[in-house]
Amino acid sequence: MAGVAERLAAVRDRIERAGGDPDRITIIAVTKRQPEGAVGAAVAAGIVDVGENYAQEVLAKAATAPSGVRWHFLGQVQRNKVKVLAPVVTLWHGVDRVAVIDAIAARAPGAAILVEVNTSGEPGKAGCGIGSTPEVVAHARSAGLEVRGLMTVAPQGDAEDARGAFRQLARLRDELALVELSMGMSGDLEIAVEEGATIVRIGTALFGPRPVHARVRR
Repeated sequence: MAGVAERLAAVRDRIERAGGDPDRITIIAVTKRQPEGAVGAAVAAGIVDVGENYAQEVLAKAATAPSGVRWHFLGQVQRNKVKVLAPVVTLWHGVDRVAVIDAIAARAPGAAILVEVNTSGEPGKAGCGIGSTPEVVAHARSAGLEVRGLMTVAPQGDAEDARGAFRQLARLRDELALVELSMGMSGDLEIAVEEGATIVRIGTALFGPRPVHARVRR
C-alpha cells in the first residue's frame, strides 16, 4: 500500500488537466478485493470516501477502518443484505429497482442513494433503463429516500467509447433536477470529468492491480 499519496496526487492532476476541480469532485477509493490496509492507506493520504462492491468486504473492512470513513456501496444491492449494510453505508450507488428502494427505506429511512442507470443498454447489465429512470427516481423520493443523483458503469472498450454513456447520464441528471453524477473509473477518468462527473470511483490508479485470490462472497 506504499505510494498511495503519490498516486492520489497523480489522480488529482489528471482531474485538473481534464478541466475539473479536484477539490469539488469526490474521489472514492475503491478497495474492492484489496487488503484491509488499503483503507488505512487511503485515509492517510487524505481520502475519506471509500467504496466496496461486496457486503462481506464492507463489513469486514469497516470493523477495522479508521474513524471518519464514509462508506459507499458500489455493487448491485441485494435486498437480503440491506439490513446488515444499513448501519454502515453512507451512500448507496447501485440502486436500480423498486424492491431495493423499499428495502432501503425500511431499514434506513431517509438514506442517500444514487440511481444506477444502464446507459449502454447491454443485456444483463446492472442498472435501470434510461426510459424507466424517472419512475425509479420518483418512487425513491416517495419512499422518503434522498436521491442525490445518478450512477453508471461505462461500456467496455476504449475510454473514448464511454463518452456517449456519460453524456447521456448528464443529460438525464439535468432533466431530473438532480445533483450528483457518479461515473468514471481509473481508465476513463478524463472522459468522465469532461462530461461533468461529480464523483469518480478510483481503484487501480490508487492501489495498483487487485491481488488474485479466491472469489469474495457477496
